[in-house]
Amino acid sequence: MKFEMNKMGKIIAIANQKGGVGKTTTTINLGASLAAEGKKTLIIDADPQANATSGYGINPQEMNSSIYECLVDDYPIRGSQISTCVKGLDLIGSRIDLAGAEIELINRPNRERVMANALKDLKEEYDYILIDCSPSLGLITVNALTAADSVIIPVQAEYFALEGITKLINTIRIIKPKLNPGLEIEGFLLTMYDARLRLANQIYEELKGHFGKMVFDTVIPRNIRLSEAPSHGLPALLYDPESRGATSHINLAKEIIAKNNKRQTKRK
Repeated sequence: MKFEMNKMGKIIAIANQKGGVGKTTTTINLGASLAAEGKKTLIIDADPQANATSGYGINPQEMNSSIYECLVDDYPIRGSQISTCVKGLDLIGSRIDLAGAEIELINRPNRERVMANALKDLKEEYDYILIDCSPSLGLITVNALTAADSVIIPVQAEYFALEGITKLINTIRIIKPKLNPGLEIEGFLLTMYDARLRLANQIYEELKGHFGKMVFDTVIPRNIRLSEAPSHGLPALLYDPESRGATSHINLAKEIIAKNNKRQTKRK
């Protein structure tokens, strides 16, 4: 497969402080899908739970270095990447010790920019860098949002779904002027969607009503193969390429690529 390289890669944080909305599932499967579409991609697991790491069959305890060492010990980020089972997709893993990184960074000058400074060296090597954020709005997530060009906000198709978005949008509004003026919302992504449920359709309509074109056309369905795949250390694309979970993420990757190609054309 031929990989097309941009002059400068795009960093996308995948964030929502509400847990269980599909952040890691989105990261794992969107990363694989972007690579399958010929885009050289890097996943950064910025969650101490390390689910994006284990979801690719990588044992966090067997890694030479993780994002923790890169942020806290100034370990070079180049060389910390691990090749995954997907061609063209690398990963910088996480370990539970990342949970203590916020305390260790608290007195550091420019503590919110540590990740952004570390990633400067890698932006030219990848078309897309995806950061899987933890379900909190702590210092590591603030670092991810400061380093990112844009944010994907997964929204679960359930009651109270819109309630959790408010805090994140407020955080983005605070970060933009102070730390990252270029930060944009890449899109709101409806996850765990069941078209048979009236509530799921209502939430999609509410999202569209509130955020219009910022809502992705692609929705991620509830899909058993999507849930099973991480336990096999595989993205859905390799576990069951014909599943709705796999095809929906391919559609999402295509939508993101098309949107960004359109933006680049406008800027020329």
